[in-house]
Amino acid sequence: MKFPNLSRIFGKSESTRTRRYDGAAGGRRGWGMGTFGRINPETAAAGTALRSRAYYLAQNNPWLNNAVGNLTGALVGAGIQPSARHPDAATRKALNRYFAEWCNRADAEGRSDFAGLQVAVADSMVKAGEALAMIIETADGPRLRVLPPELLDESKTAELSDGRAIFAGVELDATGRRAAYWIIPERPGQAWQTNAPSVRADAEFVLHVFKPLAPGQLRGVSWLAPVILPASDFDRLCDALLKGTQVAAMHAGFIVDMNGTGEPYDGETPSLEPGALIRLPNGTDIKFNSPQQAQQVAEFLKLNLRQLAAGLGLPDHMLSGDLTGANYSSLRAGLLPFRQRMEQVQYTVLVPQFLAPVWRAVILHGILSGDLDAPDFEANPDAYLQADWLPPKPLQVDPLKDINATVAEIEAGLTSRRKAVAERGWVFEDLEEELQAERGGTVPNG
Repeated sequence: MKFPNLSRIFGKSESTRTRRYDGAAGGRRGWGMGTFGRINPETAAAGTALRSRAYYLAQNNPWLNNAVGNLTGALVGAGIQPSARHPDAATRKALNRYFAEWCNRADAEGRSDFAGLQVAVADSMVKAGEALAMIIETADGPRLRVLPPELLDESKTAELSDGRAIFAGVELDATGRRAAYWIIPERPGQAWQTNAPSVRADAEFVLHVFKPLAPGQLRGVSWLAPVILPASDFDRLCDALLKGTQVAAMHAGFIVDMNGTGEPYDGETPSLEPGALIRLPNGTDIKFNSPQQAQQVAEFLKLNLRQLAAGLGLPDHMLSGDLTGANYSSLRAGLLPFRQRMEQVQYTVLVPQFLAPVWRAVILHGILSGDLDAPDFEANPDAYLQADWLPPKPLQVDPLKDINATVAEIEAGLTSRRKAVAERGWVFEDLEEELQAERGGTVPNG
């Protein structure tokens, strides 16, 4: 078969034709550009420094402190509520009630409830990029203990037999599934990490929660990583501008010897008072300092704040708190993509990595202990061990419009009353009972 002349088709010979991406070009434009390697070695090399600097900025930088609080609030709010999937209404009610009672005693340390533990996990995931929790079996059922993620031993890396491996404290089996975690024993009063050997904990009892940035990622990366350097520079800029303003506000006068005699001034040092008439000795004059302030910095500061907000995926006002020029339409337009990103994390990270495993552990304990009646559990275990997790409904600028929209969705069959009730943090069956008691009649199931 005779191939056509390529030069006639492409306009030049195949040997002289160049194919490349500009982003991979060399020369002056390409010199000094950063590159990024495989995700796990990069994460292991930079994880400790990123986490430490993120902690510092989250505690000391007012902008990032506000951002972390808003991200945590958007992720879990006052707690993400489950709704059992069992087809029987009475069984659903029993499962939801059993889990709700467990939520009050979920914390192994007795300091919070399950909603508070969700906040701790979300806060750790934002700051450190990952959260670590352990399911502790007790005589009264499972309990949760949230641990600092730095206790997951980053120095523990080894090749094991039969295709198994440990990387940065995460042990994988031959298929690549997580088999165990190597955790450093916690010492609450210890200021610095020591060389205490890490302890192997079966993956069944460890919840390692993080949003992966690439396939096969084993450790999380702080959500503040893209803005750590810009935020630090911006913090120093604000300090310098503040100091410059303070210096400029220090109005001072200097008595000058106009004759150049070099004689020390022996008169009374005048003070500035409203309406004062001050007579200076012959041959002296007064000059005032006039330090120059940085001009037109307001827009530059706003640009920097917008850069930080973009790096965090936040609307500007959720970082700076500035609502100047905002209106209903602009606020809603800015919040829609942000809420979409938060829902993505809620349903693809928090639910499968944290919430669903907790539900399974709690309900399974209730069934095996006899606290929950489950006659058909062996035939249909998923009906008991699965639940729908519904985050709190986002607060609205105009609640009436939101209520009308929800009513319209229910009437159009686009959602259910159960889901609408759960989004507001209520258990559907409990609300039905209250409504029935108030109305003295029967409320139809939705």
